[in-house]
Amino acid sequence: MFDVHPVTRHAFILRGALAAGAVYGAGAVSPFVREAIAQEGGGDVGILNFALTLEYLETAYYTQALKQVGGLSGDVKSLATEIRDNEAEHVDALTQTIKDLGGSPVKAPGVDFGNAFAGEMSFLKLAQTLEDTGVSAYNGAAPAIESTEVLGAAGSIVQVEARHAAAIRSLNGNPISDGGFDKTLEMQQVLDAVKPFVKS
Repeated sequence: MFDVHPVTRHAFILRGALAAGAVYGAGAVSPFVREAIAQEGGGDVGILNFALTLEYLETAYYTQALKQVGGLSGDVKSLATEIRDNEAEHVDALTQTIKDLGGSPVKAPGVDFGNAFAGEMSFLKLAQTLEDTGVSAYNGAAPAIESTEVLGAAGSIVQVEARHAAAIRSLNGNPISDGGFDKTLEMQQVLDAVKPFVKS
């Protein structure tokens, strides 16, 4: 879980970035991550920009899947379309919120999902990773959000992300939940999960 009690939110975000840099080397922390966490010195705008980047990633994933994966079954194709549309709405909402707070929304990163589009099984496998990561990232960031309005907005998004994750898990033949409580992810863990797919 995020430990934000002894540090400011700004210091917390910077610490997450430095931790990732220590693991991968300063040059290996993708530019979009540096830009996202640097926005307005961190705080709620920085957190929202990090969330926006994850939403860009998910939107791109489903958009590309619907174009590139051959032979998606009816239920899978329908769900992928619905999730893509939801993620695009999240991008729009986060972008507007960042602007409303006086911040500058980060740009969408370049992405490469490797062989995830080789077929329905590989598509669903990575979809589960992305959706589970998204839910856990929102859960982990929540304690660092200062504005109750922003926290409420993030809460409304994470509920939808959790529904996405449950639906994808069901299609994969997995339990819709690993237990009664969902886990949280530290920023470094989120970076670990999404770094292979971000190329700029």
